[in-house]
Amino acid sequence: MNDACKSPTLSAIEKAKWVAGWTLAFTLAGYSQLFAQQAAPRPIVLHAAHLLEIDTGRVITPGEVLVVGERITAVGAAVSHPAGAQVIELGDTTLLPGLIDAHVHLFLHPGAEDLQTVEESVPQRTVLAILAARDDLMAGFTAERDMGTEGAGSADTAVRDAINKGLVAGPRLRISGNAIDILGGHEDANRFNPAQQVLSNATYANSADEIVAAIRQQHKEGSDFVKMYETGADSMRDGVLHTPYQYTVAQLKAAIDETARFGGNVAVHATGEPGCLYAAQAGVASIDHATQLSDETMRIMKAKNIPAVPTFAIFEYFMNASEAGAKRERPMLEFKIKEFKRQIAAGIPFAVGSDVGPFPHGTQARELELMVKYGMKPLAVLQSDMINGARLLGWAGQIGELKPGYFADVIAVPGAPLEDITVVEHVAFVMKGGVVARLPSDSR
Repeated sequence: MNDACKSPTLSAIEKAKWVAGWTLAFTLAGYSQLFAQQAAPRPIVLHAAHLLEIDTGRVITPGEVLVVGERITAVGAAVSHPAGAQVIELGDTTLLPGLIDAHVHLFLHPGAEDLQTVEESVPQRTVLAILAARDDLMAGFTAERDMGTEGAGSADTAVRDAINKGLVAGPRLRISGNAIDILGGHEDANRFNPAQQVLSNATYANSADEIVAAIRQQHKEGSDFVKMYETGADSMRDGVLHTPYQYTVAQLKAAIDETARFGGNVAVHATGEPGCLYAAQAGVASIDHATQLSDETMRIMKAKNIPAVPTFAIFEYFMNASEAGAKRERPMLEFKIKEFKRQIAAGIPFAVGSDVGPFPHGTQARELELMVKYGMKPLAVLQSDMINGARLLGWAGQIGELKPGYFADVIAVPGAPLEDITVVEHVAFVMKGGVVARLPSDSR
């Protein structure tokens, strides 16, 4: 045979190059297929007996939500079912946006609050906070505002970031790090032997300059917003609430201006006057607890769209915890209920926050029930929770409603929440960002 007709023989080097080339081609093809799968996740269709439009109060029957990736793409009585879509049948339930708790303490649990800081290390409290976040998510709370770590510094940064990276389960979080307080203020270790030098559960700041310095340090460590103690300690004397203020309007305004510099806001613990008035005049994002609000304070809150966050659940819990608690808290709660009715009549905005932590995480949907019990309509409470809550947390137009383009934060509850608000305490299904966290068969 002529040499020109012989098949070419590859050298060892050429063979190696040939194998490497095909290996690279197959590898790249595999990666391309993987990226294609990631770019086009399997659609999910949620089907339930009903769906509640939070902004209008309209009940859609039946209700369906089409989810692609982390977003909602369609909502209605019947949505398209793309080829290969997973259909999750939720039976006789009502689809709602995920619940929002605008006032939580992930770093607290039932028991003596001041001793938790003394007896438990920050790593131990962080582990418990991760478990608390999981419990809240499983109860249907897909977004929360952590209102101070109560002496654990910026440890909530690690919890938020771990949730965002998918390392642990939990709600979307806005975090404040340690709250800010004056020397001898509401969260200082006032009842301990001074010689023991027990640390405060908040960060000291006694002037505008110190407030700004504390905020800058907290933001460096990862905070999203600022929580400040504006009043405390509280006492009832002859049916009248007494609670000293802690910061002036000018000092609060310094905090607001500094926080706005990096896109954050300031929320205050404020139970009564004149602290609530000072907070409203300064323009805080929310007044939390808001047990007593003067007519002028409510006028400003309404004009500036500053929501009150009542936190009835924590008052009820302490009242029922012991005989001493009942004696101390019942007059306060009765006063608070009377004032709440005035606030509703005045037309101020509300958001929903439970102050969960001192009572068990995952049980705070009780707050919505109490707001209805004491005077609000179920739809108004749900709108306060979801629409006002989303705005307060800085996620307006992203969460709080079931609409195309919003994050797929969806829960299902048995029955009809507009007729019986207590169904929110029995969440059967939870989805956050298109990922199913809880199915009806899951036990808690």
